[in-house]
Amino acid sequence: MATTTDYSQAPINKQLTADDKIDLYRQLARIRRFEQATQKPYSQGKMGGFLHLYIGQESVAVGTISLCGAHDHVITAYRCHAHALACGMSMDECMAELFGKATGCSKGKGGSMHFFAPDKNFWGGHGIVGGQTPLGLGLAFGEKYKGNKGACLCYMGDGAINQGAFHESLNIAELHNVPVVYIIENNGYSMGTSQSRSSAYKNTLAQRAEAYDMAWDTVDGENIYEVRAKTQEALERAHEQSKPTVLEIFTYRYYGHSVADANHKKYRTPEEIEDYKKNHDPVLLWRAQIIAEGLLTDEEATAIDKEARKAAAAAVKFAEASPYPTIDSVFEDVYWEVDNNTEAGNTGRHFFND
Repeated sequence: MATTTDYSQAPINKQLTADDKIDLYRQLARIRRFEQATQKPYSQGKMGGFLHLYIGQESVAVGTISLCGAHDHVITAYRCHAHALACGMSMDECMAELFGKATGCSKGKGGSMHFFAPDKNFWGGHGIVGGQTPLGLGLAFGEKYKGNKGACLCYMGDGAINQGAFHESLNIAELHNVPVVYIIENNGYSMGTSQSRSSAYKNTLAQRAEAYDMAWDTVDGENIYEVRAKTQEALERAHEQSKPTVLEIFTYRYYGHSVADANHKKYRTPEEIEDYKKNHDPVLLWRAQIIAEGLLTDEEATAIDKEARKAAAAAVKFAEASPYPTIDSVFEDVYWEVDNNTEAGNTGRHFFND
């Protein structure tokens, strides 16, 4: 997707310091190396369940989440590793969760699709397609209810936009002026079917928002400057007007829907995949951008990448050395009241109208 506007001159991007831009590259590199480091252990059977990799889409999570403030929240679907890392979660706790270990962010009970960090306003990781869209609506409404200038960035794949829960959420969001930003990460193929074969639309998927009289826009996901500029507009609309937005960010995944998707080179041509890797890779493009701006040398960029690779390898070792959850822990983290020894947890009596 070609971009003609110079989004580097957008006010939000002109605020970026040299260190800020280098940190964006560091985040991109860390996510890329984290995802790559998971492939071998998964193939060796050291991880259970599915593994949905974000390789090729890194600029979307990094660019959007870089704008979040104290009252902004993030919730996403099952391709959630990048969002978790971009929110500030550590490689160790995320990798350990993939291994099902007690040191994982969800104590080994969630796995790949269910990373959580409430202390960082990161609310998962959800396995039901589109199931996070009403939850994101609720998170955003909570901030409005409390009188805060906050919002929720609610992410989904292009396959989720046909789910009924998504449309119900759009209706409520516009009807009640809820400050939620729905972000469609459009990698073109949902689980394995091209967008043109799976969805009926006029020009873009985001345009469906017009049916709800809701603001919408499309974004070139390769360009972090554009991602940040247009997401900032949506966040300002949420913060200042308490109005929702639908953003459709065009991106691409290198691998299949999950690592178990053996047919990903059949519904896409190898030439298409290689063209994206060569000409549209978001990590390489941002690296080239900041080198061209004189903020980083090629050697310094390589050192950052090596540091990310080393950290990912260390996370694998941490996960392998960590203990599994105990049998007794299966009874924990089910009910907050029980875990915290409240009257309701001890007696089973709940009073909602006191």
